[in-house]
Amino acid sequence: MKSLKINPLKMLVNFSFIILLLTNACAPSGGSDSTKSEKNAKVKSITETPKIDILTAIISDNLEIVKQHIEAGTDINMKDQMSGSTPLITAATFGKTDIVKALIDANAELDLKNNEGSTALHAAAFFCRIEIVQMLIDGGADKTIENNRRATARESVTGPFAEMKPVYEMIQQQLEPLGLKLDLNDLEITRPVIAMMLQ
Repeated sequence: MKSLKINPLKMLVNFSFIILLLTNACAPSGGSDSTKSEKNAKVKSITETPKIDILTAIISDNLEIVKQHIEAGTDINMKDQMSGSTPLITAATFGKTDIVKALIDANAELDLKNNEGSTALHAAAFFCRIEIVQMLIDGGADKTIENNRRATARESVTGPFAEMKPVYEMIQQQLEPLGLKLDLNDLEITRPVIAMMLQ
């Protein structure tokens, strides 16, 4: 005798889809063609949202999934519940240059802050992502925004490297399982370059 396995998540998705279909079927049939096409576009975008969430796609450097999220209308300014980071801040932190470009091209808000008060420019500067810093500057990111420690993106890289090295090492240890790669020698050399870019 076969046992039937029930997947509650699959049932919820199927149930939600049926409710959506019933709601559309029971809606008044009048209205303009543009209203109908807007409803169809909403249904289409809901069904085409990738199964992989946008933050996972960013961390795994999956540009195609990020583009699918953008096309499906995923909120590209949505903040992560734990850190308050937006997809743009996450991409800048992990050095995902192509994803940063795609998000900027999709009009992601450049100056949103995470829970620490840092913007994507703070993250890109702190982790010495030269190309990303330049893209954010070119996109109009505000260089004067201060984080919760009252530091601008430039000020986050102007202190002595010896004082910041333990911070970089701690962050590397915490985020390495997610794929963060930091070269401490490169960071030490690049911090003054970033500071000059942000003058």
